Amino acid sequence: MATDQTQTTDAAEAYGRLEERVERISNVGNAAGILRWDQEVIMPEAGTPARAKQLSTLSSLSHELLTAEETGQLLEELEAVSDELSGDQRAVVREVRRTHDRAMSVPQELVEEISETTSNAHPTWTQAREEDDFEQFAPTLETLVELKREYAEHIDPDADPYAVLFAEYEPYLDLETAEEILERLRDELVPLIEAIDDSDAALATAAFSGQFDDDDQEALARDVLDALGYDWSRGRLDTAPHPFSSGTQFDARVTTRFDEEDLLGSITSVIHEFGHANYTIGLPDEEYGTPLGESRDLSVHESQSRLWENHVGRSRPFWEHFLPTARERFPELEEVSPREAYEAANQVYDDNLIRVEADELTYHLHIVIRFEIERALISGDLEVEDVPEVWNDKYEEYLGVRPETDAEGCLQDIHWSHGSFGYFPTYSLGSVLAAQLYAAAEDELGDLDDRTRDGEFDDLNGWLRENVHAHGKRYTTPDLIEEATGESFTADYFLEYVDSKYGALYDLE
Repeated sequence: MATDQTQTTDAAEAYGRLEERVERISNVGNAAGILRWDQEVIMPEAGTPARAKQLSTLSSLSHELLTAEETGQLLEELEAVSDELSGDQRAVVREVRRTHDRAMSVPQELVEEISETTSNAHPTWTQAREEDDFEQFAPTLETLVELKREYAEHIDPDADPYAVLFAEYEPYLDLETAEEILERLRDELVPLIEAIDDSDAALATAAFSGQFDDDDQEALARDVLDALGYDWSRGRLDTAPHPFSSGTQFDARVTTRFDEEDLLGSITSVIHEFGHANYTIGLPDEEYGTPLGESRDLSVHESQSRLWENHVGRSRPFWEHFLPTARERFPELEEVSPREAYEAANQVYDDNLIRVEADELTYHLHIVIRFEIERALISGDLEVEDVPEVWNDKYEEYLGVRPETDAEGCLQDIHWSHGSFGYFPTYSLGSVLAAQLYAAAEDELGDLDDRTRDGEFDDLNGWLRENVHAHGKRYTTPDLIEEATGESFTADYFLEYVDSKYGALYDLE
């Protein structure tokens, strides 16, 4: 990054040293990310003990660099001459200061213990889910809850520990804002879902029924990524037990999974992960290794995946464009019309237990359940051994369906095995933000349906590049939203969008 000509030599040199240090920290973290990707995608089963130690070492090294005396001294020097720094440089200092202060609060041995425990937790969770046995995972989960409580207490002993953990993933939207949005979604979506349950509308829910070969599904997943403009020179597609995307602007990988009875699920999953990878690829190359070349936390990241999955991939114009390609791979879809594909992609399920298979509306009740449970775990109001029963009770209360197994209940998500408490609310926050961003893009570009119908996504992607991706962490989340949309963060656009869309689909108007 070029320094401002008005800077003193001392300020420019101090900033250069900080930037060099931050790039080293970033590279250590990115190397750890590749090792985690490898562990979840292709690592041999017996590799876990060594991988846990490798990741623990990298985590320790990153922590040492971040908390070193030199890092603190450089931050103090630069903060003392902040008026000599450019806006971008001040943003870098702000972000490094935030992570430095949190890291300084946590003993290095605790960082190492958390890293090694989460690495070892992954195969334990995988086996417990495969064998439908929560008791196998319970001791590990209990350890992780205790470690994350300790972590939060070190950072701020006077704060709500769950709020401290939530700030790991969304540091600039407070927990109160997240709670208000989740409560509003729960209060306004439940009546809409009930009205849909009472509707006599008959959607073409069987449009994608059948048996679909995994290899052919993978070929179609690649077709989807081609259609959306995925940059294969900077990415790849693999399978994983739980779909995810990870990487940097130079290497943003996508994973998905296939079910021979669920072709639609693999399509929406790969579009979702494309949204994540597309954001990562869109970060500025020249800022790699600094906060300006990193994504603006998880609510914004999730907004990109939900925008592409829901506002594009679940739209009727998308199916008018993409269905002919799907028919080439699966001739049995020849009789399926774009309207039927659209209806199947937007069916509201009254019996779905799995979050990643949920429809666009009930999805948020899945999130509310996880939010309430993990918050109670961290506060000590819920014991780990009681999680399956409480989980099942909440599913029955909120969704009217009760899991019969732990595998389809509290063991279905990978997040707690990563120690990722506070992560789940960002999914709903991201969906809400996706609607606000899409509305702002249409205000500027005009109606996007015709472009989607023609398979032309460059204008939408260009708008996202300019208004979201290019900024990295230049702005805080509220400021980024204000810059991109001209408004503060609001759930209005999301609720208007689902009311209109599902009202029309289910004849509620």
